[in-house]
Amino acid sequence: MMYILCCIGYSAIYSQNTLKGKITDTDNNPLLGVEIYAPYIHKGGTTDEKGGYELKNIPNGQVTINVTYLGFKTITKKLNFNNKDIVLDFKLEESVFTMDEVIVSTPFNKLQSQNVVKVIRLSARSLQKMGVPTLAEGLTNIPGVSQVTTGQGIGKPVIRGLSGNRVVVYAQGVRLENQQFGSEHGLGVSDTGIESVEVIKGPASLLYGSDALGGVLYINPEKFASENEQKILVNQRFFSNTIGSNSSVGIKASGDVWKFLARATYAFHSDYKIPTQQRVTNTRFKEKDIKFGVGFNKTNFASEFRYNFNNSKIGLTDGIGEQTITTNIELPYQDIDNQIFSLHNHLFFENSKLDFDFGYTLNNRKEFEEPDNIQQENNEVNTASLSMKLATFSYDAKYHFPKFNKIETILGVQGMHQTNTNFGEEILIPNAKINDFGLFTTADYNWQNKTIQAGVRFDNRSINTEYHEVISDNNDKRIFNKIDKSFKSITASVGLKATLFKKIQTRLNLASGFRAPNLAELTSNGIHEGTNRFEIGNANLKTEKSTQADVSFEYEVEHFEVFANGFYNRLNDYIYISPTQTYIEGKPAYQYQQNDAKLYGGEFGFHLHPHPLDWLHLESTFEMVVGKQDNGNYLPLIPANTWKNTLRTEFDFNHWLQQGYASISLHSTFAQNKISEFETKTAGYNLVNVGVGGDLILGKIKLNTTISVDNLFDKKYINHLSRLKQDGILNAGRNLVVGVRFLL
Repeated sequence: MMYILCCIGYSAIYSQNTLKGKITDTDNNPLLGVEIYAPYIHKGGTTDEKGGYELKNIPNGQVTINVTYLGFKTITKKLNFNNKDIVLDFKLEESVFTMDEVIVSTPFNKLQSQNVVKVIRLSARSLQKMGVPTLAEGLTNIPGVSQVTTGQGIGKPVIRGLSGNRVVVYAQGVRLENQQFGSEHGLGVSDTGIESVEVIKGPASLLYGSDALGGVLYINPEKFASENEQKILVNQRFFSNTIGSNSSVGIKASGDVWKFLARATYAFHSDYKIPTQQRVTNTRFKEKDIKFGVGFNKTNFASEFRYNFNNSKIGLTDGIGEQTITTNIELPYQDIDNQIFSLHNHLFFENSKLDFDFGYTLNNRKEFEEPDNIQQENNEVNTASLSMKLATFSYDAKYHFPKFNKIETILGVQGMHQTNTNFGEEILIPNAKINDFGLFTTADYNWQNKTIQAGVRFDNRSINTEYHEVISDNNDKRIFNKIDKSFKSITASVGLKATLFKKIQTRLNLASGFRAPNLAELTSNGIHEGTNRFEIGNANLKTEKSTQADVSFEYEVEHFEVFANGFYNRLNDYIYISPTQTYIEGKPAYQYQQNDAKLYGGEFGFHLHPHPLDWLHLESTFEMVVGKQDNGNYLPLIPANTWKNTLRTEFDFNHWLQQGYASISLHSTFAQNKISEFETKTAGYNLVNVGVGGDLILGKIKLNTTISVDNLFDKKYINHLSRLKQDGILNAGRNLVVGVRFLL
């Protein structure tokens, strides 16, 4: 397929447009190292000592160019190329706040400040500074985002109280399908080899279809090298709490037409230590990750192929037992393979563009319980207690119409074909086929510093399962009845962005979303070892539907910014699992049910950069969410209110330390007393975290270093969303993380 697409590119009109110019500050001083990047054609470069830049082989048609430099305002510009070179100079204005970056997860790829929907973007560099062991934990630093955890190695993102299938994850630009209904395994994506993570909070079904009820995590892979550049990048991190390590090596090389990158990562962690100096037995985990990418662009066509293989071996703890620092996984444990193939193509016309993308993901999930199951290595798949393969083919095509009277319009079609197949001795959900089809259109209109964006979408999901009979250990027969169901939905959204009183950026959004019941909710009939319970599905479940109103205000002057976000989310036929007060096969039985519910809350904060103390930053955020059913009961797994305060300094020391920083933060989590009928209350706590780092210059070598300490005072606490809470097991104690990154 890649060969065919490349041939299409070569057969197009054979022009070679060039963009070049000079980039300076407002005083006409040339800027060295400014990044110029065209995201759709994956082509970029940096300025030289004189501020000069040049990008070659740019296709005909409209191409978006982003100009970014730390400490300066980002510029994004759409240029029309037509067999003619363009010379364009830029003047960058200084900015003391976070760099305004281009958002990929929204349809028109605007800057953060220009989007109708507020999207939070967390860069890979920010994740590295946090020193977190998993990507899911790093995301909890975004207001409104938390995680359901099982020890250190397993984390599932929670956005404004919604998690699991209600949060859609995109990796490499394709939908990640990996049995995400289960809270007892992690994201399946390494935090290395990524450029950034974008978070859409609230219903995003218009763009992403079923399941994007609570929000979207859009994980952007790392960029290719700049034109005619080669790099070898090495990353190493050490974790004191788990005596863990994360090692990663990447290679990049780019020419005028072809681009290549590859990265390999290996991580291991022993059991995590709690503040009593005990270790929680069999919370150890290992991860192997391989990423590969090839890019091509010529004339009117650009294409990018990427592949990611991720293997995670994760222990499933029974509590505090044998004390050891080994990383050898004990029974019971999970062995999970994720493979992602993605192919993104862009065909440029004179004033319009066609994007067509294909993805294939293969998730192989195995759970081992008995010692005999790991003896026959050559037949491991067949001897696993639980073994499921989930294969998903997805497609996505969007046509960007020519701009008409300040109106930009997109027409898109999306879909997937998915199969779930069982190979293990046990069956939790049956063999099944799922087909999705969605058709949508959205438009964006700008006038007088105002933007309105609206769209509508139709979706259909069909689910067909096989009939199964399973004989349990005590000779009881469990039956999985055949299901043939279809779920249809129409969703819409409308949003307005305007500036009030010339300073207050205001966003008003109203969006509907939906989520078809997943296989586990419809068909479960067995012991889910990861959750230690017997789960019973409900074939009569209806589609969840959501209507959310969201409002946000941002006020920014030169040395101060403040924001306030509020939301109200009405959920009809909310699906949840509840205990039946009975036991089946020695395990407590839980069954899926439905009830109408609502979620409401918000995030508030400020960022102070006092003048003339240009090296000082004070940031503070408060976030809250309340979830209730219409019968008066609270929803399960709702995060407690939190208040996070960070004091950060920035500095340079002559020529041996650049972009240095030091920070201290206080994270205050309040008591969670608004709990569901089968949860327990959680006490509040305060955690202090510190960090320091920067670029060390040793001759011609630049070492990007980070040192961080989480839970500095070894505080005893239990997070409300910890799945080990029911056994009274504490969260992790003090953790010193040392990281270094450098070029060879």
